Amino acid sequence: MRPPDLRLAGLAAATWLSALGALYTSARTSAMVGACAAIAATIVSVAMLRRPVGPGWARRIGTPSRWAWLRPPGTLTWRSWLRWPAMAWRRGWSGERDVLGWQGRERWGYRHGWTVIGVLIGVVCGSAATSARLIARDAGPLAALVRDQATVEADLIVRDDPRRVGGDSGRPPLYAVSADMLTVRPLDGPGQTLRVSARVLVLATDPAWRPLLPGQRVTTKGRLMPARGGDLRAGVLSARGAPTLQGTTSWAQRAAGRLRAGLQQACVPLPDEPGGLLPGLVVGDISRLDPAVVDDFRTTGMTHLVAVSGSNVAIVIGAVLLAARWARARPWLAAGACGLALAGFVILARPSPSVVRAAAMGAVGLLALATGRPRAALPALATAVTVLVVVDPELAGDAGFALSVLATGGLLLLAPRWRDGLRRRGVPAGVAEAVVIPASAQVACAPVVAGLSGGVSLVALPANLLAVPAIAPATLLGIAAAVVSPVWPAGAEFAAWLGGWPAWWLVLVARYGARVPAGSVPWPAGVWGALLLAALTVAFLLAARRRLVRRLAAVVAAAVAVGALPVRLAASGWPPARMVVAVCAVGQGDAVVLPVASGQAIVVDAGPDPPAVDHCLRRLGVRTVPLLVVTHFHLDHVGGIEGVVRGRAVGAVVTTAWHEPEFGRALVMRSASARRIPVVAAHPGWARMIGQLEVRAIGPPLPMRGTRSDANNNSLVLTVRREGIRILLTGDAEVEEQQALLERMGSASVRADILKVAHHGSSFQEPAFLDAVDPAVALVPVGGGNRYGHPAGAVLARLSRGGARVLRTDVDGDVAVVETDRGLAVVTRKVTE
Repeated sequence: MRPPDLRLAGLAAATWLSALGALYTSARTSAMVGACAAIAATIVSVAMLRRPVGPGWARRIGTPSRWAWLRPPGTLTWRSWLRWPAMAWRRGWSGERDVLGWQGRERWGYRHGWTVIGVLIGVVCGSAATSARLIARDAGPLAALVRDQATVEADLIVRDDPRRVGGDSGRPPLYAVSADMLTVRPLDGPGQTLRVSARVLVLATDPAWRPLLPGQRVTTKGRLMPARGGDLRAGVLSARGAPTLQGTTSWAQRAAGRLRAGLQQACVPLPDEPGGLLPGLVVGDISRLDPAVVDDFRTTGMTHLVAVSGSNVAIVIGAVLLAARWARARPWLAAGACGLALAGFVILARPSPSVVRAAAMGAVGLLALATGRPRAALPALATAVTVLVVVDPELAGDAGFALSVLATGGLLLLAPRWRDGLRRRGVPAGVAEAVVIPASAQVACAPVVAGLSGGVSLVALPANLLAVPAIAPATLLGIAAAVVSPVWPAGAEFAAWLGGWPAWWLVLVARYGARVPAGSVPWPAGVWGALLLAALTVAFLLAARRRLVRRLAAVVAAAVAVGALPVRLAASGWPPARMVVAVCAVGQGDAVVLPVASGQAIVVDAGPDPPAVDHCLRRLGVRTVPLLVVTHFHLDHVGGIEGVVRGRAVGAVVTTAWHEPEFGRALVMRSASARRIPVVAAHPGWARMIGQLEVRAIGPPLPMRGTRSDANNNSLVLTVRREGIRILLTGDAEVEEQQALLERMGSASVRADILKVAHHGSSFQEPAFLDAVDPAVALVPVGGGNRYGHPAGAVLARLSRGGARVLRTDVDGDVAVVETDRGLAVVTRKVTE
């Protein structure tokens, strides 16, 4: 096999990395870097042109000019003049003797000197393009308005689909809209309308923002705020009220909107999970996709399936190409048909920056097909990367862009060699293709994924292999449903029903792949972690070209699979034996687990985030929840309820009788009613015996009104007894409820061996209450770096002076209390997911 053509790889990589670095520096610094690179490129170019030497300092033949290769052919015809630039470039690059005037080919240093020049030119391109955008972003009156956080009226053009980034039942949703600002007029005082050209991020709560299409021009009022670093946005506009539409968007965007709406409508009869996934597979529309499904796809390394990527383009082009070959079309005709299909897909998925990026990656294969030169694919990929980054430097910092480029590069560089190696060893062609395509893409993308997630997935490769047979049918059937939806709704629903089956298979693969024990290996997160894994991957790929290294790698992999992995699974230490209670590290919120039997546990509160509590319950092996207790309806206690009920049998939900805040209660009622789970409001005296656990409600002793936080002070306070061990779970009860408990029930009623400290260890604690509890172990569920100052140092110190062992989830991770022959002990587990 001929070596890959990497002549333009240095240019693309340098453009990309220099633009990425410039995004996190100042315009002056990036301009200086570009100027230095330009000077260095000029010096190296002159040196290369003046000193072409042969191998081993070969002698010159005759006395040709050093610039002979620049001369046109001797026969000066118009045809030769037209052919001369291409011929001179080709021969000058290859170093042929009759062009350069030297014997043989130039030595290694001369040949690769042009690669160095390409790298320097890439640094110039990336730095210049980004610094120009940074200067435009940071200069002018708009920057002053952003610094002053002025209230303005602005004309905008929507760049991409509005995304819902917040909001729960009963609370207005928050939409993030990427837009280009055309004009801005300050409203705080006298000021004129300014014509600008800048990107902004609009944050809005009005539902009128949700149906906006890319390309729509609107006028809105709001407050300008500074943007975060690492992008080219001039600021963030907090919009007030609904936007005022100015005209209509283009026909292409309207057509795309109609097709996308038709696809969503066709998926309504499907179950929630495959019905929400199918539009994501086809056009990246995840508005109906369950966040827990997204988390499963992320855990198993299948995130690329729920975003528009090069794989979508490859499937569409592949289907058209197969049809063209079946019709025996010529290469140029097949390429034209694929180009039309590519344009149609871009219209369907909307020509936003992410879709254009994916289309550029998919167009690489089209160029190789049309030219009949497969080796042209890599230079085309490098050219696409260079052009995209120069046109839009912000792509350099986009993780999706990095994954698309790396996956495409892996398919072009690694997949052919691995496929041929497997076929030489007798593996059937179809099997070899099915194995190497996800494997090469996964290996290429692993450094970026590890840097983002802080872990290396061990199940990503088998999960993607299992997903391969379902991706193309689901995508093509989804496209068919979208295309026919305007003229044949029944046919669209039928196509969506057919596509729902492979989509359901993908959901199952992601769900069970995410539940594999020890399915992820911790890895340093961030840039350094990604660079470390990239260096190790490249070193291994280079070393694996030797047979001895491959055999050693196979032996080590077998040893890990046969030895270390079973040990890790069987003796992981989590969940610990004879566990009494566990507190999950779910961030700034509560989630307490009381084991009842193998695979069964009572759960008290659900934390703020569904994936976090779901992961904790998976780690503990909880498959059945006979009782879910909601102490009160704040989101840090009920926001993750979908993570508890999803995929688990829940017997009943017990809540506080206090209905506020209403949006939290509505969230609990909606989740329970969707699964027909009975809901009971508990009052003091309510009790339930489940297995060996006796759960009893002792608070609030009376409705608490007019306190600092009525919702917190009406939290359910529970006592749990298990074989002589008493546990007190206090929800977010504050001083008023704690005093009421002591006054009405006495200190003996709150005495406990294990205390779940109320309200994340806040300062709103009654000292006499803590003294009356007198716990041996105090558990503090709290999120790291929270803005509330939790936990309070004085509270922790008082508990410690009383003899309690204090553990907090922001420091210790998941915390479990176990029963031993000598009494109670604690086991902790750092959370790396």
